[in-house]
Amino acid sequence: MPIKLCVFDAYGTLFDVAAAARRAAQEPGGEALAQHWPRLAEDWRRKQLEYTWLRSLMGLHADFRTVTAEALDWALEASALPAGLHGRLMALYDQLDAYPEVPEMLAALKARGFATAILSNGSPAMLAGAVNHAGIGELLDDCLSVEAVGIFKPDPRVYALATARFGCTPAEVLFISSNGWDVAGAGSFGFTTLWVNRAGLPQDRLPHRPTHMLPDLTGLPALLETP
Repeated sequence: MPIKLCVFDAYGTLFDVAAAARRAAQEPGGEALAQHWPRLAEDWRRKQLEYTWLRSLMGLHADFRTVTAEALDWALEASALPAGLHGRLMALYDQLDAYPEVPEMLAALKARGFATAILSNGSPAMLAGAVNHAGIGELLDDCLSVEAVGIFKPDPRVYALATARFGCTPAEVLFISSNGWDVAGAGSFGFTTLWVNRAGLPQDRLPHRPTHMLPDLTGLPALLETP
């Protein structure tokens, strides 16, 4: 069955999750981050994901902004950085930069008749901020948040949001993520998957390995033209 819908993870796939720490380090007053922002960004992201999984397992859901803030507090303390940086870093996280190839790639998909959507752990307000900052709202048919079901990915109820919203089968969906665990979850649900392996990492040893793999999103429109 041909692909009709391209569903994108947001953070790390369309939006650069290191951008907030990097930009804060470049701003006046960001000297404390100058040597520490790469570790801060890595710790922040790792704890953010760990907290989503642990909250899902414990049945203690909180929205992604809360989880992101809690992960940032941990990361700041781990690097012995001032807690006063928290507010500015969270504000920058609401305005993450999209990867450079994203607008052109989405425009190419729309020109070829594909529906496009985001399916993300992000809260609706966070996603709206990132989409508006990137200027890609007109290139997306919808922006779906896990808040509709109250549990984080890779729970199958999250992936079902896409098929329910667009009235399609899993076989008609290409799910795109930079996270191997997210790709595995989407593959388990029945989606065709694309792993965007920006960091050149080994594949996760999980069931449902990616159907396709690319180093970034530039080649996605051409991939969908391949018989």
